[in-house]
Amino acid sequence: MATAVDSRRIVSGGPPPAPGTLAQLFFDAVDRYDKSDALQSKVNGTYRPISHRVLATRVQHIGLGLRALGIEPGTRIGILSENRPEWAIADYACLTSRLIDVPVYPTLPAEQIAYILKDAGVVALFVSTDVQAAKVAQIRSGLPALRHVIGFGDKVWPGVDMTFADLEARGTASTSSVSPEQYRRDALTAKPDDLATLIYTSGTTGEPKGVMLTHDNFHSNVAVCAELLPFRNDVALSFLPLSHVFERMGDYLMMACGVSIAYAESIDTVPTNMQEVRPTVMMSVPRLYEKMYARVLENALAGGQIKKRIFFWARSVADRWADETLAGRTPGGLLALAYRVAQRLVFSKLKARTGGRMRYFVSGGAPLAPEINKFFYAAGLTILEGYGLTETSPVIAVNTPKDFRIGTVGRPIPGVEVTIAPDGEILTRGPHVMKGYYNKPDATREAIDADGWFHTGDIGELREGFLAITDRKKDIIVTAGGKNIAPQPIENMIKTNKYVSQAVVLGDKRRFPVVLVVPNFEQLEKWAKIKNLLWTDRRQLIRLPLVQAKMEKEVLRKLSGLASFETPKKVGLLETDFSIESGEMTPSHKVKRRVIEQRYADRVDRLYEEEDGTAA
Repeated sequence: MATAVDSRRIVSGGPPPAPGTLAQLFFDAVDRYDKSDALQSKVNGTYRPISHRVLATRVQHIGLGLRALGIEPGTRIGILSENRPEWAIADYACLTSRLIDVPVYPTLPAEQIAYILKDAGVVALFVSTDVQAAKVAQIRSGLPALRHVIGFGDKVWPGVDMTFADLEARGTASTSSVSPEQYRRDALTAKPDDLATLIYTSGTTGEPKGVMLTHDNFHSNVAVCAELLPFRNDVALSFLPLSHVFERMGDYLMMACGVSIAYAESIDTVPTNMQEVRPTVMMSVPRLYEKMYARVLENALAGGQIKKRIFFWARSVADRWADETLAGRTPGGLLALAYRVAQRLVFSKLKARTGGRMRYFVSGGAPLAPEINKFFYAAGLTILEGYGLTETSPVIAVNTPKDFRIGTVGRPIPGVEVTIAPDGEILTRGPHVMKGYYNKPDATREAIDADGWFHTGDIGELREGFLAITDRKKDIIVTAGGKNIAPQPIENMIKTNKYVSQAVVLGDKRRFPVVLVVPNFEQLEKWAKIKNLLWTDRRQLIRLPLVQAKMEKEVLRKLSGLASFETPKKVGLLETDFSIESGEMTPSHKVKRRVIEQRYADRVDRLYEEEDGTAA
């Protein structure tokens, strides 16, 4: 597809870095840093380090072990695992053996795993647990290309052919004929344009597509971000799935910058692991910040009147401090003094919950509500919001400590061009753009036009060189009256209310929008008890007229600044959170709007019927 692009609207981050490979990045990091804690993981209740030297040796042994199985360069190898050191070791072993790895989300059901492994033609697969091994055993008969299943455990589970230790032992036995120096020379024969990985998109609009990313796709992102983001002797807590491009590139970046990477035990243990690891930098999707924000408000409002007054005074002071700072001025006088007091009385506690050493967070994967970003900034915890997609490996733009604007995703990074198409879609071009979709030439031509511009599917605008995302192109709601509504900003506003956990705005081809809301039941149940309401389960609770009136009031209170046509006329309550397991969210925590619309079609229809009945 050819697209006319007005060159005056093109924003470029500057020239690209020299091409490179991830194999070179890995060996350079080992040589440069040679630290005792390149990686950290929790073993028997304690975080234990793995040094760069041990990591390099294990990578070589696993790489040679794969070679001993007869696996040739260019072959696809799957990794079905939660975050852990073995994930990184397997990944670097593939990269330094010129293999193409295929990460698979461990939360996916067996039938979706089967599609990915079959489409990619995976010949060997790493699995993390007996649960993952059982999924593969279910589908293996339909995967004729799959010859080897390797388990990360210390014993051979049903459905597994050998353990990680067994494979490592095979590789160790090969070192008599292949020295570390020879292994390294072979690894460095990889070319920047060689395929490094196939990452399957989460399939919000159809079957997953294998995104072909090269060594230089990632390398260009890493080289640039290492210059833009300040790293020192940092410690990072890794908890987003390494199957997702955001955390994957982030771990490469941390490795290149000598950051010690500590793996969280799970997403549920992140608050505890933050206290143990005391990270200085951390990457996350907005859901973590939303939960932290809700918890801070809950704690403030649960205290007595004095505690509440102190909190809201501190927040007001911090808000004024943030306005001055973001405007480029240095707060002084009484404001500076009041801000120091506010930090000591209120915000120091929030910082302590992150481990007390946090220098900055990086946010990506979905839009972050400006109100939440500003709250953390005012509290002294900077969130650097960025933007990208799997197809752009992933970073297109990012805020930096020196160039920071809340409400945007930053400026395009060096090597990256961005323009806005006439219909508002964001287009990008540069070394970060994928080679294409695996075995899908038509989809590739649809995504990348003849001039090399990748069509992101996101709607946005350029504000003095900063990029702002307004919504997904396919998510835009067009009402029966022809009004266009961007649902994501509305949902973000609603989710800042302490009574709201999740929100989805719907209304395409309808007369007006409505919103489905999953309440924050912890807060709602506290309120209901104070009101002496009686209920036996959540379904019954959300059907109580007083509860429905309360939630409608809380939701609409957040939307006072919207135009009439944008404002949802009805609020529908749901008793269960949207989840990855239910198929309502992608593994990167994006809502599958169409799935939710179909699943709750009866509930949505009733909302319109109720409004029609009220109008009558």
